[in-house]
Amino acid sequence: MADSYKTRVYSQLTRDVFPKIGNKRIGNVTTQELLEIVQEIEKRGAIESAHRTLRICGQIFKYAIVTGRIHSDVTSHLKGALTPVKNSHFSAITDTKKLKQLLNAIETYTGSRVVSAALRIAPHVFVRPGELRAARWSDIDFEEKEWRYLVTKTNTQHIVPLSKQVISILESLKPFTGHGSFVFPSMRTPNGSRPMSDVALLAALRRLGYEKDEVTVHGFRATARTLLDEVLNFRPDYIEHQLAHSVKDPLGRAYNRTTHLRERKVMMQSWSDFLDNLQTN
Repeated sequence: MADSYKTRVYSQLTRDVFPKIGNKRIGNVTTQELLEIVQEIEKRGAIESAHRTLRICGQIFKYAIVTGRIHSDVTSHLKGALTPVKNSHFSAITDTKKLKQLLNAIETYTGSRVVSAALRIAPHVFVRPGELRAARWSDIDFEEKEWRYLVTKTNTQHIVPLSKQVISILESLKPFTGHGSFVFPSMRTPNGSRPMSDVALLAALRRLGYEKDEVTVHGFRATARTLLDEVLNFRPDYIEHQLAHSVKDPLGRAYNRTTHLRERKVMMQSWSDFLDNLQTN
């Protein structure tokens, strides 16, 4: 069993199962107790996690049967008790309390320095995951506090204003990866000639105990879109343009990369300040 999987399983049990039945002998655990645990997970919207927790518990009970500790698997009676998992894309957190928990969890990540930096930056810049991991030092302007690159999805130039928080993280990382092309290089290429794996950040989130029905890296885009509008009250066209979506002005002309750049710089700094305040207060 891979260490990452062990960590993920133990994290899930520690968060949801042990507080309820961790001090009970396995033979005394009831079907009703397990049902209440997984239904509580389901109620917070983590349907896939609820199914996974039930499956993990079932594996534990089966092992207990094989080793002669118990005679039956009480999880077998819970088939069909949970809402079926539906395929969904880019799960995102828009509740500020849950977002605070996620931001604080990210700060506890103890994996590689590169992945940690990328994970901390991701909520602040809310670009597509592929764009983040492929960021190049040559595209970062520390004086102007801007990151300029080509959005391959739309073949358009884009500017991401960099807040003081993001600049600080990049400055801390540069002594370690600045010798190569990529800001976030693959661990397998110490010379920095290749970007990190496309699953590195997802794996980091899983290691922190978040499943794909709860959080994805791409989901930070939906988080920012929602909260910048509904909480910070920035204009929707500023937000959409910063998301590198196709936005047109009232005359039907497509905005170029510098449109509303001054306002977007204010917005991006406000967003980082909001995330910092959310995390610490």
